[in-house]
Amino acid sequence: MIIAKSKPIRTAPAKTALAQALASTEASSGDLLEQELPASLANEVNCAIDAVLLKYQQDWVADDSDLKIAEKSRRIGLTWAEASDNALVAARSRQAGGMNVYYIGYNMDMAIEYIEACAMWARVFNEAASEIEEGEEVFKEGNDEKAIKTYTIRFASGFRIVALSSRPANLRGKQGVVVIDEAAFHGQLDELLKAALALLIWGGKVRVISTHDGDQNPFNELITEVRAGKRKGSIHRITFADAVTQGLYGRVCMRKGETWDIDSQATWVANVYAFYGDAAEEELDVVPSQGSGAWLTTALIEARMTAAPVLRYTCPPGFEQRSDGDRFAVIQEWLDLEVLPLLEALDPELDSFFGQDFGRSGDLTVQVPAQIDQQLRRRVPFILELRNMPHRQQEQIGKYVLHRLPRFRKAAIDARGNGHAVAEFLAQEFGYNRVELVMLTEGWYREQMPPVKTAFEDDTIAVPRDRDTLADLRAIKVIKGVARIPDRKTTGKDGGQRHGDAGIAIALMHYASRQDVEIIDYHRVKPRDDSHPRSVRRGGGWRCVKGL
Repeated sequence: MIIAKSKPIRTAPAKTALAQALASTEASSGDLLEQELPASLANEVNCAIDAVLLKYQQDWVADDSDLKIAEKSRRIGLTWAEASDNALVAARSRQAGGMNVYYIGYNMDMAIEYIEACAMWARVFNEAASEIEEGEEVFKEGNDEKAIKTYTIRFASGFRIVALSSRPANLRGKQGVVVIDEAAFHGQLDELLKAALALLIWGGKVRVISTHDGDQNPFNELITEVRAGKRKGSIHRITFADAVTQGLYGRVCMRKGETWDIDSQATWVANVYAFYGDAAEEELDVVPSQGSGAWLTTALIEARMTAAPVLRYTCPPGFEQRSDGDRFAVIQEWLDLEVLPLLEALDPELDSFFGQDFGRSGDLTVQVPAQIDQQLRRRVPFILELRNMPHRQQEQIGKYVLHRLPRFRKAAIDARGNGHAVAEFLAQEFGYNRVELVMLTEGWYREQMPPVKTAFEDDTIAVPRDRDTLADLRAIKVIKGVARIPDRKTTGKDGGQRHGDAGIAIALMHYASRQDVEIIDYHRVKPRDDSHPRSVRRGGGWRCVKGL
């Protein structure tokens, strides 16, 4: 059992450890805050400055999620921005949403810097607050008693801001906002997160801020859980480049009394990257350091494979030069004989989704339909692999399949390069709300691949048992902290080139299955004549139009 008590120490500023720390800064004597921002000027500052915080700082403060996480570059002022919000929260009445704030850094210097920033913001906001108190909390475990130094600011609201050590037990019995700064570098982060997240039960809030320290760190695992939908929360990703674009160097110049210009900014950025060297990717570009091993294990993939077919069609050389009618007839025969029976075997009561990765003369086009069953498992009933297929025939096949999918809800189509034309044809046919043109960027991979991995881990996906499909899923690697397909290509069962095509098509299908879409059903009718008031003619048939 742990018993905590507080021993506030109210001594003259010059005699406290905090004052000694401040004395080593640019202020050699007197009240540093009074020198930098006298109370009499607070109102003038409030009126004269339109935006003290840069955009990424504003976005962070504006996010009121119960759990919010910042994966960020070094030294971009996010903790300083957090301190501004914390000062306002502690200054509010209980009725206005006020509460205590507990800051946890991994060393005492961080605590001093943070509490100093909170005191400055309280002065700027004209909030009634006490001087910074240096105190200690005494924790008793068995026969042992330990004193841990704290720094506190008390507000007229009755709430306070307290800077604590990173000991998880510090949070027991407390309630309010918890700020864990540079979380990845705390020695007991797992336990600290458990203690902090428990505060959410009674209306508290948790803010986790850090640069990365490897992909196996609990901080990165927390981010992965949120992105995969396993845990509710919001994520802010702020790179050094983002901060510079939004004005960071301008604030550096303001602080140093220098004039900003684009050349000096470029030099400054280059020097910062040179300083971090090989570590810049993790420290500045927000990419957790790690290996580039396989993203999914063979055993895990095989455990999610079922006896579903993979249909492959390779067009002979010169097929694209044949007449439109000839090409259409050849592909239509294949669709009617091979694909239609598979479509007719689908459950008419289940929602259907669709993903497509595009290829033309090099990589494959892979089409992956799926239905969500009663247990919320995404079942892929078959996969179509198309090699050397002309664009118009890809459109033909896509329309054929989508028109026959029961309760078709959403498709996600690879729209990069030449794939944009096929994606656009399908969107025009079925509506842009149902067919999404996806640009497979690093940002898309970062946000959308974690839920796919979760589906394999949680047994909520079933794919065909096929060697090439297995190889394509195994081809997905973690590159610079993001699961994606590397540039290296492989050879498939048919001797043709592959580039993880089925893996990406499956990921697109899974993405489509997680999107909300409003569907308006159309039903074929047979009016007496063309003047029927509730019908319009489309493509040789009649369809009821909602609202006419």
